[in-house]
Amino acid sequence: MFNKKIFLLSLTLLLSQTLTAKDNYLWLENIDGKESMNWVTLHNKITDDKLRGNKLYKELYTQALSVLNNKSRLPAITQNGKWLYNLWQDELHPRGVYRKTTLKQFKKDKPRWQTVLDMDKYSEKHGQNYDFHGMRCLPPKGVDCLVFLSPGGSDAIEVREFDLKKKKFIKDGFNVPLAKTQISWIDKNSVFIGTEFGKDSMTDSGYPRTVRIWKRNSPLSAAKIIYTADKTAMSTRAQRIDNDLQFDLLTDNTSFWLNNKYQIRDGEIIALAIPKSATISGIYHNKLVLSLKQDWQFNQQNFIQGEIVLVDISLLRGEPGTIESIIKPDGSTVIDGVNVTSQGLLITILEDVKAKLCRYQKQDDGQWLIQTIAFPDNGAISISSVDDETGDFFVQYESFITPPSLYYVNSKNLEAELIKQQAESFDGSQFKVQQFFTQSVDGTKVPYFVVMHKNIKFDGKNPTHIFSYGGFRNTLTPSYSGSYEALSGAYGKLWLERGGVFVLANIRGGGEYGPAWHQAALLKNRHKAFEDFEAVARDLFKRNITSAEHLGIEGRSNGGLLVTATMTRHPEYYGAVVCGAPLIDMQRYNKLLAGASWMGEYGNPDEAEMWEYIKTYSPYQNVDPSVKYPPIFFYTSTRDDRVHPGHARKMAAKMLDLGNSVDYFENIEGGHHGFSTNEQLAHRLALSYTHLWSHLK
Repeated sequence: MFNKKIFLLSLTLLLSQTLTAKDNYLWLENIDGKESMNWVTLHNKITDDKLRGNKLYKELYTQALSVLNNKSRLPAITQNGKWLYNLWQDELHPRGVYRKTTLKQFKKDKPRWQTVLDMDKYSEKHGQNYDFHGMRCLPPKGVDCLVFLSPGGSDAIEVREFDLKKKKFIKDGFNVPLAKTQISWIDKNSVFIGTEFGKDSMTDSGYPRTVRIWKRNSPLSAAKIIYTADKTAMSTRAQRIDNDLQFDLLTDNTSFWLNNKYQIRDGEIIALAIPKSATISGIYHNKLVLSLKQDWQFNQQNFIQGEIVLVDISLLRGEPGTIESIIKPDGSTVIDGVNVTSQGLLITILEDVKAKLCRYQKQDDGQWLIQTIAFPDNGAISISSVDDETGDFFVQYESFITPPSLYYVNSKNLEAELIKQQAESFDGSQFKVQQFFTQSVDGTKVPYFVVMHKNIKFDGKNPTHIFSYGGFRNTLTPSYSGSYEALSGAYGKLWLERGGVFVLANIRGGGEYGPAWHQAALLKNRHKAFEDFEAVARDLFKRNITSAEHLGIEGRSNGGLLVTATMTRHPEYYGAVVCGAPLIDMQRYNKLLAGASWMGEYGNPDEAEMWEYIKTYSPYQNVDPSVKYPPIFFYTSTRDDRVHPGHARKMAAKMLDLGNSVDYFENIEGGHHGFSTNEQLAHRLALSYTHLWSHLK
């Protein structure tokens, strides 16, 4: 009897094996193998000789490092009690010093900082380079802390318990060896933990599969399992998200975008009737704040995609309770973020990608008091830190040509006090910013920003640099760094002041217009992100801002997939490409490191029907030997344990063997970010802009 399901499975496996057999560069997936590392060393040297020996590189590197080490740049602040904390990197502390100060001191021009942990000294003491990946402290005292330390910048971390008051590690505390660990406090003597426990303890995506409770003074191996996810799930974790209410939440991430949510209550795991796609922002007035990613019919009420609602936890358990709407999106306005404070909800709203901030407070009569907090127009707003006791908070504001500014907002009167502002990295007064809209293939209006000199000539000859991402609901807003990386305005010095035009493309796949904007480019609609990007390029040509020979494009991670896909689709559109930490081989991405976790975004290439679609755009499979592609610069990191460096290696090798112009740089450390120190980042920036300037003049 003919079994269609078995036939399709066999066909899929045969197709996969056939195409894999034709992959002459599979050996480059051996991350630390001798042969592959010899290849990396050779091509790093070739790129070094070619670009680093360039006089322009030296100028760009010096300028980039000066900007990145600028002592006036804003410290990224977190608050714990009366103390403000910050990791600071500069020429004296390349790996960073974690330090603290008071609000009173912080408001001074030259605050006095106290060192909590010196990462350079720690690395030297332990004979290995470590990156500081954060600290999680037990409320309300915030003295018992878990420090996350990453060898070489990888996602995998070592966890060490730390006494914040004594500034010392706890020898026999909650210490976990290197793994992709999930850990959070329950109380002083117990934690929720998921980590590497041997066979079948991790998912296919490489993340924890079990949630356990680990008691103090007991071995890690004795931690009690309370939940086990399916091996095909992405990950699972548990956390206490409200200490006073003692609300313990367990999430089983069945895919990147979907998860089942449970309450851990009196030892029982209780399913909560929350949509799998919804996210929990926190607890306000003892109720959950939910952000909806799909329409939802619940409790005889209808809620729409993108809406923020407030709901009794009891109602989600199937018991009596209430649910109400807080704010709904409309055609051009979306809710970008929700921060829950003791004094209300801080809601960041985007109107055509430009931000404003409002506070929503529940009044005694049940109505909502809505107040807008004044900031300059046409910029990006982000909540840096909130004081849990007072509700006071820090807000960072920036735009393409305005350096980041840090404001302290008093929760009582909502007056924003300017505390710090970074000195200009470039002269922003020379430039103007305009937002344009173009039409994609299916008629969708796609916005993009252009940063250009006020006296620009519309002659089609301006060297132009497009940056975009188009995936994972990542919203790109006006930034002094141009991209989503914290570059302190380096692009203005290395690109704008030298005569370049910068473009930020807000294509589908991102979150600029809410969940629907993201979902429009999911799975078998991934090509819509590419079409949007290409529509922006054509619109730049139409407006005579630039032309193909003067147009360079850049993307990293998912953006690396974007730029290599559009390069293979339309090589005639571009004069140069910069591609960082990319996904490229979309036939094997789900088999490499964390790749299986992204099948909710791209689909499963092992399914014949899905591969039929993916192979139409997968860059690695679409390199045409008869086509000469624009010069491309790849950068990645050996220690990237999220996106496998084999993607960049294999594509570079394949294109080189076909006679294309390829520059390649692989940093030996740095994780998915690609760098651990400002010197390493300055090197990468200088290589990227040397590549662009060399080909786009």
